[in-house]
Amino acid sequence: MRANEQVQFHLLSFEGPDAYARAGGIATRITGLIDGLTRAGHTTHLWFVGDPELPGHETQELLELHRWCQWLSRLHPEGVYANEDAKCADYTASLPPFLMREQLVPHLSAGGRAVVVAEEWHTADAVLHLDRLLREAGLRERVTLLWNANNTFGFERIDWRRLAAAATIITVSRYMKHRMTAYGVEALVIPNGLGPDSFVQPDADPVRELRRRVSGRLLLAKIARWDPDKRWLLAIDTVAALKRGGGRPLLVARGGLEAHEGEIFERARECGLRITERANTPSGNAGLLAALASVADTDVVVLRSHVDPQARGTLFRSAHAVLANSGHEPFGLVGLETMAVGGLACTGASGEDYAIDGENALVLHQNDPLEFVALYGRMHDHPARARAVRRSGMSTARRYAWERVIERSLLPRI
Repeated sequence: MRANEQVQFHLLSFEGPDAYARAGGIATRITGLIDGLTRAGHTTHLWFVGDPELPGHETQELLELHRWCQWLSRLHPEGVYANEDAKCADYTASLPPFLMREQLVPHLSAGGRAVVVAEEWHTADAVLHLDRLLREAGLRERVTLLWNANNTFGFERIDWRRLAAAATIITVSRYMKHRMTAYGVEALVIPNGLGPDSFVQPDADPVRELRRRVSGRLLLAKIARWDPDKRWLLAIDTVAALKRGGGRPLLVARGGLEAHEGEIFERARECGLRITERANTPSGNAGLLAALASVADTDVVVLRSHVDPQARGTLFRSAHAVLANSGHEPFGLVGLETMAVGGLACTGASGEDYAIDGENALVLHQNDPLEFVALYGRMHDHPARARAVRRSGMSTARRYAWERVIERSLLPRI
């Protein structure tokens, strides 16, 4: 970018900040990226499948929200991915011409430049459409088109040759870059980041109170979808191994709505573990502390309510370890969020480029509960080392603040 050029950023994504559009880590990525761009003074537009009952266009200082496919969303109020194929077709056909007519042509014709960052397979055909319209208008050289892969979902739907010709393909980790070589794609790595809320430190009093309530227990936490890739069965086997070894582990778990939950509960029963289900209401620390009252006779507490940021920060900081490991993890945002609040992250060894075993995290390479038992055992025997790993994790997380990721990795690419 030249200093005197006016640059617009346009983010294309199904997910976004509305509750209707929040389904996972992409919404977290988008809201963090938006925050980082606007804090840096960049005019930013988000084109997403938002709440059908909110305004189609909304301006918030440097941010403009464009809620797309609302007519379809009204017919499918379940969430952003309900009838996703129809939404994808509508998004692809109708959004690029509108974006060109209302935003890009006036801005580019006045001498400005634009950066378009599109997310996931749902937007790939929209990028192809937009590239064609820009070329027909003779404006393609004034726009940087980036298409980002957060996961491997939908890869079989993408025309990779055409997409690579239309846009620069990026992804979130070296692991994902390696996975994409199988499709003949050479992607650039621009990692995920953390927004300011991720660095809000939990209050000392609820942390002390939670630790008091589980005094004498080894407190573990895991928040993830009930998905085989998230290695929930390994978490259950780890609790069982610790218990057989004479320990008193307590796993605080929060999953989703996936069917794999049944297999997880069955494995826990086979291992002789006692499960308690709790609703962590009200929200915040009060709800978390209430949910973890009187747990002396249980091994696994399953939280049935949303764990809001305040409660999550307290839980991650209080836990002896946060089991953020997966068999397939494109980036590992939960591990980085754990580090940001001073927790001890236990990650896998796939997309977690930020994790260095024994330096700022525990890194598991095997689907074997005894691996965690051994690694954590050495931490337990050397408390000063455990504190140093937590401090190092906090330092690592700060390097992944969105403002720093944008300055270090995104802006040089445009």
